[in-house]
Amino acid sequence: MRISVASDHRGVELKRAIIAKLESLGHQVSDDGSDGSESVDYPDFASLVACKVSDGAIDRGVLICGTGIGMAIAANKYPGVRAAPCSDEVTAEISRRHNDLNILCLSADLLSARVAERMVEVWVGTEFEGGRHARRLDKIKSIESTCCDHAAIQQTKSEPEPSRQAAK
Repeated sequence: MRISVASDHRGVELKRAIIAKLESLGHQVSDDGSDGSESVDYPDFASLVACKVSDGAIDRGVLICGTGIGMAIAANKYPGVRAAPCSDEVTAEISRRHNDLNILCLSADLLSARVAERMVEVWVGTEFEGGRHARRLDKIKSIESTCCDHAAIQQTKSEPEPSRQAAK
């Protein structure tokens, strides 16, 4: 599986652990920043990963910030992206099984590396059930196609990518 992982400054250490875990499981992983403790803006990194998921350039993404909430909000602006913060193995599994979550958002402040690594392992190993859940996702896609300003999203995609270490 092709997986992109990114974080803001608060999630750099957890990001490194997650990348190592995913690689040990045999996945093709790209590190999309950030790389240090200097303050950066999480929407820049959420956009990088969400754009790749939306375009089909990668299969899934993992985003890490202080709580995972901000990353999820930003990532969900892209068509076809289903991002959510998960807090344990159960929510990680259900997010895949029922919601076909394609971007897992994690809290660097609230999760240990061990717990987050296990969550990621469960998340990448869980398949979407389909059935009644697929019907519900189709309804979400319909809302998305009706409400999203796809022209604005296309313009955002054509703008230069943020630096891996965005300015304060």
